[in-house]
Amino acid sequence: MRPCSVNRIRIGGGAPVRLMGVINCSPESFYRGSYTPVEDVRARAFIMREQGAEIIDIGARSTAPGSPPLSTRDEAERIDAALRELDGSGITVSVDTMHAEVLEVCLRHDIHAANDISGLVHDDYARLVADSGLPAFLMASCKRPGDAVGLAATMRALEAVVKRCGRFGIDGFVLDPGIGRWVPERTPEDDWELCRHFEDFLAFGRPLLAAVSRKSFIGDLLRMPPEGRLAGTLALTAMLVERGASVVRCHDVAETADLLRVYQRMVMP
Repeated sequence: MRPCSVNRIRIGGGAPVRLMGVINCSPESFYRGSYTPVEDVRARAFIMREQGAEIIDIGARSTAPGSPPLSTRDEAERIDAALRELDGSGITVSVDTMHAEVLEVCLRHDIHAANDISGLVHDDYARLVADSGLPAFLMASCKRPGDAVGLAATMRALEAVVKRCGRFGIDGFVLDPGIGRWVPERTPEDDWELCRHFEDFLAFGRPLLAAVSRKSFIGDLLRMPPEGRLAGTLALTAMLVERGASVVRCHDVAETADLLRVYQRMVMP
């Protein structure tokens, strides 16, 4: 596996599983417990770091199906305000946006990675990542975020993402299979299939991101709203780590950090 480094944090290639904590500056987010007003961003980021998060992922737009539309200008204003709170903090920050205009604003601040759910579909975004030298977390997407339905389509989408990286000269990246209900065509069973075959994505020789925190397919199984999906999330996360995840993106940092400590103790006594 070819490792990736984010602000000197080594991902993959024998490194410990890394923990990415989520801070959403979007009140529209599907899980209300993840919403953080701008004035609380700095404090929450420090708490997450103390709890074990090595990377803080900042987003300002809900990408859940059915979310109200948000202009790129409003997204940029939100994330600009949030990042201003973290400038000079020493916290390792990734920015969750798929719009080049928003990423341009983010680059004025102390950021260390881009998290693109569109998988570099847009050339202007890909050029910006390449020119900035930022490492990237890139989700399996063909023409729109999460539009690959099923295992075979997800493999093809990730292959396309890898080719886009090669075309733009982007070498530092982590692949995200894109588990979740991103498009109406996807079913819960599609997500469970990706989880069962998670280790298949190691074939690309790149670190993998597991991002299943409180997602709807877990809720469908347990018949729970987002607030009641923590136990299911932790159970599934443990299995995805066992299947090769190098990074876990989560809302619940303290609990997930405990999971990773236990996992590490089991595999390296």
